[in-house]
Amino acid sequence: MTQLPGDAARDPGLQPERTRLAWRRTTLTYTVVAVLAGRQVLRDDVTVAGVVAAALSALVWVAFLWVAHRRMVALDTAEPRALPVRAGVAAVVCVVCLAAFGVTVV
Repeated sequence: MTQLPGDAARDPGLQPERTRLAWRRTTLTYTVVAVLAGRQVLRDDVTVAGVVAAALSALVWVAFLWVAHRRMVALDTAEPRALPVRAGVAAVVCVVCLAAFGVTVV
């Protein structure tokens, strides 16, 4: 009987570690983008729309940090559960909002 690739026993340590590292890289990238958006507001002519967009970017950044932190903590268990749908939707909404606020700032 041949064994299919999906039937192999999963190494419980490597996959969650890679996922945790991916969340950390994403969080770092998100932080850099939020800081650059704030810097753009301060360097150019300060407008109300730019300041509001930068403030909302910071708020959404904090929300994304919260979602990412909860996911990284969940990955520390022996058998981590799948990403909840609400957390996935929240992460996607945060990224889309940051892109929208970035367009507003530029």
